[in-house]
Amino acid sequence: MLHTLLPFFIVAPPLAYGLISLACARSWFGRRRPAPGYAPPITILKPVKGMDAGSFDNFASFCRQEYPAAVQLVFACAAADDPVIPVIRRLMAAFPAADIELVVDGTSHGPNYKVSNLINAFPRAKHDLIIVCDSDIRVSPDFLREVAAPFADPQVGLVTSLYRSPGVRGAATALEAMGFTVEMVPNVMVALKLEGLSFALGAAMTVRREALAAIGGFPALADYLADDYQLGNKIHRAGWRLELSDCFVESVMHREDLATVLSRQLRWCRTMRVSRPGGYLGSGITQPFPMACLALLVAGFSAAGWVAVFLLYGVRSLEALVFSRRFIRDGIFPRWLWLLPIRDLFAFATWTLSFAGNRVRWRGHLFRLQPGGKIVEL
Repeated sequence: MLHTLLPFFIVAPPLAYGLISLACARSWFGRRRPAPGYAPPITILKPVKGMDAGSFDNFASFCRQEYPAAVQLVFACAAADDPVIPVIRRLMAAFPAADIELVVDGTSHGPNYKVSNLINAFPRAKHDLIIVCDSDIRVSPDFLREVAAPFADPQVGLVTSLYRSPGVRGAATALEAMGFTVEMVPNVMVALKLEGLSFALGAAMTVRREALAAIGGFPALADYLADDYQLGNKIHRAGWRLELSDCFVESVMHREDLATVLSRQLRWCRTMRVSRPGGYLGSGITQPFPMACLALLVAGFSAAGWVAVFLLYGVRSLEALVFSRRFIRDGIFPRWLWLLPIRDLFAFATWTLSFAGNRVRWRGHLFRLQPGGKIVEL
């Protein structure tokens, strides 16, 4: 009897975690929300390096905001010959009434070059509400209204945004985009429900100038790889409240090969491992793929083992469909549902490899990760 039930005990942690994440997401997305009303002036700092997929349209989405107050857009670039600069000049010509600036400054303030760009551009920021947003992000016209509204509460120091990747191109980019749907967003939902928000997501972060000053400004992040996590966590530990916006931003992806996606996923995993070591190690028991394999092995590939695996992946498929179709609305599932076990294998492989070294490659530079998340360029 015990031998028959053992595979079901083995798959219980990831199965239960999937159900818990669905319940947490239903609670979050189903709550009543006040209409956004608070709308102070905003500065958007956008560090850039090289071209992304749809760069002009990504940038233009910030110039098409339905927002009643002043909006300043500051691009920060390190090199005068960067190929993205002509795109920024084109943006300035297309939106002559918009307050757009370009700061070209190669001064390095630490190994995190993105943060160096932010430090160099920050003196140009005119307003007390500051958005840091990646160059590959595209937003809806109501984005600024949504992220500004929580700052009506003076205790809110930072608002961060969930992200999704609709319109993926090819299986490799689908594998990466699926991670947002079946891992990142569910994990955030569970963390939000169980412990509250103590970190930020780097795609789009809105911060109060006073809260940023309380942690030492952007220079406090210059030695870290996970500047987004550190920004949110430092502001949280300084006594400010963090809020999660309901407004998704879109991460626009190139068509890429599997090796490039694997390298980026491994960088993210190693970054999370040094940033949240205990939680990251514990997340291993919620990984569906190794638990499914272990259940089969323990059951000797008997009927009980296969039933346990099918039960696990039945719930897993339901979780993926509900998150994709109802909560995130990214259109990834059901089209790419057949890739779900491969995505889980991919996630387990990068989780395992993250313990096998401390080197990461980021935008052409090689770094060594140190305990606590700091980096040294090699």
